[in-house]
Amino acid sequence: MAAPVKPSIPLPQSNDPVIETERLLLRRWREADIEPNTAMLADPASGRFITSDGKPVTDAFLGWRNAAIMAGHWTLYGFGMFVVEEKQTGSFVGRVGPWSPPGWPGFEIGWGIASDFRGKGYAVEAATASIDWVFARFEIGRIIHCIDRENVASQGVARRLGAIIESEFDLFGHVADVWVTQREAWTARPRP
Repeated sequence: MAAPVKPSIPLPQSNDPVIETERLLLRRWREADIEPNTAMLADPASGRFITSDGKPVTDAFLGWRNAAIMAGHWTLYGFGMFVVEEKQTGSFVGRVGPWSPPGWPGFEIGWGIASDFRGKGYAVEAATASIDWVFARFEIGRIIHCIDRENVASQGVARRLGAIIESEFDLFGHVADVWVTQREAWTARPRP
């Protein structure tokens, strides 16, 4: 936990970009997100696909470090994965959004949804909003999605987004497919 701030000394606040969808809020990271993010990463089904070593996070410090990396991406680049919050309950749903660390094969929109919120279409809803947000702000023609070949659920999300497999990538020591969403196809698709 951070130290309390003196009442007369305000800390600088970021201009949190917020994307609102029908059921979700996508926003920047807060200290309160560390614990539910760590819980999501502790789930073996999540940890297997969204941690760098493919193992669940079982240590509070490692969970904090992961959240700090997510929040730090925003500080370093001015964008990053959003925390996904369920509007109705205010619950932490997961993280979805842009990700582009050094050595990555392209500008990615990735997703990770906590187990209690899977199967509700939240990954597609949040990824759709994130892709719209990226294409509205960045001069790029394509967005990638790095997906482990065993991650059937994420492959389904990519298909629903209209992405196609273009190549493969060594993702932390194993082969993953690089799915691509092209700007032209994205902007031409029928909207609900």
